[in-house]
Amino acid sequence: MNLSVQTKAFALLATLGLIAGCSSNQTMDDGAYDSASDVAAIDQSGGSTVYGGSDDGGVSAETLTEEERMAAEQAALREITTFYFDFDTSEIKPEARDVLVAHARYLAEHPNQRVRLEGHADERGTKEYNLALGERRAKAVQRFLIVNGASRGQIETVSYGEEKPAVMGSTESAWAQNRRVELVFE
Repeated sequence: MNLSVQTKAFALLATLGLIAGCSSNQTMDDGAYDSASDVAAIDQSGGSTVYGGSDDGGVSAETLTEEERMAAEQAALREITTFYFDFDTSEIKPEARDVLVAHARYLAEHPNQRVRLEGHADERGTKEYNLALGERRAKAVQRFLIVNGASRGQIETVSYGEEKPAVMGSTESAWAQNRRVELVFE
C-alpha cells in the first residue's frame, strides 16, 4: 500500500499524541504528584532512555553521535519511494523535496547504485497524453536528483502513463494516488 508523505507524517504525529496521552503522572489521593515512580522517562544526566528507567538494555540518545543520528534520519527518509503530483502537472511538491534530497545524497555516496523512476498518471486524458505526462513527472524527479548530487548514469526513467494504476477507481482519491513517480532501486 502506497501512502503519501502527508499521511505518514500524520500517522507519526497521531502515534506520538497517543503515546503522550496514554502516559500519566501518578498522583496521591490528595492530588499531590508522586515523584517516587519506578519508571523514569528521562534519566537525570540529560539523555532520554527508552525501556524503563535504567540504562541496562534501553536505547539512550546519549549513545548516538550527530553523524549517526543524521544517518538514521536520512535512512528513514529514503524509506519513502513514492511521490505524488497534482492534476495535470509535473511540479514536485514542496513536502517531497527533503525526501528526494536524501535519495540524491544516497545516490551520490553510492555511485554503483541505480534507480528507475517510474512515471504514472491517472486515467483522465488520452493514453498518449498520459504517457507524456508520466514521462515529464519522471524527468522532473530525475532533474531534481541530478541537481542534488546524483549522476545521470545512475538514473533510468520510464513512463507507464495510466497503464499501472496504484488504485482502481474513478474518484478523486484514486486519481490522486495514481498521479505519482515511484523510485525503484536496482
